Amino acid sequence: MSHASTTCLSEHRAAKSAHKKQTGPDVFDRASETLIALRRVVHALDENARAMARASGLTQAQLLVLHAVARNGQEMPRDIARALGVGQASVTLQIDKLEARGLVRRERRHTDRRAIWVILTEKGRELMDRTPDFLHERFEARFNKLEEWEQAMLLAVTERLSRLFDAEDVSLFPEPAAENRPAEPEARRGA
Repeated sequence: MSHASTTCLSEHRAAKSAHKKQTGPDVFDRASETLIALRRVVHALDENARAMARASGLTQAQLLVLHAVARNGQEMPRDIARALGVGQASVTLQIDKLEARGLVRRERRHTDRRAIWVILTEKGRELMDRTPDFLHERFEARFNKLEEWEQAMLLAVTERLSRLFDAEDVSLFPEPAAENRPAEPEARRGA
């Protein structure tokens, strides 16, 4: 074997060894441990959502919208949609269902008749009091005790994980089918 061949083979083995070190058991273990930790979080969130749905009689989508309204007692549908990262049609559908149950009501303001506000009713407040989201409250309380840089780091890591799973565009609840979407006002159809 020539000197050049021996050198090339040695370099190949060194590169292979270095690659093995980067993708060896430690990296695999970290990846596995990360997935296990994520599965625990997902499981805790799912269990919490099911318990809240049983206690309230609402779907997860309805609970998310109701919680968004309850934060300030009133919200505009577009702000709810933005906060939840979903389409306004999805939010409108959930508001319709919550309004039919008497948990929220819509109201126009005198200052801007175009703007519609969703307001938590007394019945909605009572339901929220009977079905507190302990997991969310506990997480928020603990998160708020972290240093600002730790909060920013957790957000960045969570967003990165979302991208790793191709989940950054996944909606919290699916868009309604076309037949379930609220009809557009006549003035907007012609535009």
